[in-house]
Amino acid sequence: MTRPLGPYRPVVEAGGWLAVSGQVGALDGALVTGGVAAQTRQAVANLAKLLSEHGADLGDVVKTTVFMADIAEFDDMNTAYAEAFGDYRPARATIGVAGLPMGARVEIEAWAYRREG
Repeated sequence: MTRPLGPYRPVVEAGGWLAVSGQVGALDGALVTGGVAAQTRQAVANLAKLLSEHGADLGDVVKTTVFMADIAEFDDMNTAYAEAFGDYRPARATIGVAGLPMGARVEIEAWAYRREG
């Protein structure tokens, strides 16, 4: 598991719920190249990895929040996000912010629910 950038846990379990802390498009400690689209794909891949470690997958995600350093890049983020999630569409909010950790273009947090049985 990638070490968090601050004093928090990447995933917190609460009953059947998983709260996944915001993930940037980093791999091996560095942001991936290719702009907001590449960072979005990697952020979703990082979410998927964390979910997998807790017995869940992207299909269990019910809500995401996407934070963007430049909301003008929304279309590129949105296209990459849709590709990364495939046909599945969780609820989502997208928020423009002044800055993100590591100088990232995008950060994505998620709530997932593990179904029993």
